[in-house]
Amino acid sequence: MEVSDFEEETLKKRHKKNPFTSSMGEVNFMHEDDDNDRLETARARFSNVIKRHTALAERLSRDSDKMIFERLQKEFEAARASQAEEVYLDGEEWNDGLLATIRERVHMEVDRKAMLAETDVIPNHHVEEKITYRVGNKVICCLEGARIGIQYETTFAGDPCELYHLVLESKSFLEKMTVLEHTIPFFLPLREAENDLLSSNAMRFIDYIGELLQAYVDRKEQVRLIKELYGNQIGELYHSLPYHIIEFVLDDFPCKVIVSLRYADLVSVLPTRVRVIAWPIDQFKKSEVMGAHPSPRRLSYAEDALKSMSLPEAYAEIVLRLPQVTQENFFEDRNPS
Repeated sequence: MEVSDFEEETLKKRHKKNPFTSSMGEVNFMHEDDDNDRLETARARFSNVIKRHTALAERLSRDSDKMIFERLQKEFEAARASQAEEVYLDGEEWNDGLLATIRERVHMEVDRKAMLAETDVIPNHHVEEKITYRVGNKVICCLEGARIGIQYETTFAGDPCELYHLVLESKSFLEKMTVLEHTIPFFLPLREAENDLLSSNAMRFIDYIGELLQAYVDRKEQVRLIKELYGNQIGELYHSLPYHIIEFVLDDFPCKVIVSLRYADLVSVLPTRVRVIAWPIDQFKKSEVMGAHPSPRRLSYAEDALKSMSLPEAYAEIVLRLPQVTQENFFEDRNPS
């Protein structure tokens, strides 16, 4: 069968666009092998870029906040050292009325110091007494210059973790408070929360920032713990900066397991979308020889565990049952009784 010049030229163009297909439409296995090698190389490089990007972003964030953190920490420590009383608040005791009282104290202190600067009156130490309020993981105190300071004390498994600071400026009762400075990670939606909540519900804004920070630390510490405990079993691990997207691969088992976690919002500590997929390792090897694709299986027991337990607890449950589930789902299918 003869091929016209036009058809021959068309086949050449197709071959240039897809070098892995021969001019007669047959698969060129040599080119496929080269393509797989290039794909693996690109995948490894991309994974390395992600790791370097994450490390760089964390370092930049940490370095940029370091000086502010040290200065604010000293100021908060001085404010707490000069306090006359630390009041512990529970439940309804923390309310809009108390926040208004704190704002009033701040402005009274500013006015008093302004009057003292104009006269030579001896300071009344009783008036200077300061009160610090503790509400859950928050410490609220009056700072110099019409500012209200909130220190957030995060924890994980009952142990103290990072401290974060938020300073609100209160120029007058007629003006809304604004965020003056802070040490909150840049990838958490502080400005969005300020725009949505601070002017309309300042107490809710303060509480919400605390929830954001505690949930972020909780997710981050869960990932740190599985890396610390099971790092030798985890082949790859990726997470977003706020840890609301987490993916990792288990390849030290009869099955290659890919775990994907998504959190509905940034105040969640348990994932809402979970996907766990497994392939038996020997099927991977056979597929490379036969050119077939291995058949994946979703591990529903693993997905249920990840939705209801902390990540380290769920990981232990997954690993404990994985050999039995692998046998039931893969090897018994090939050897029916």
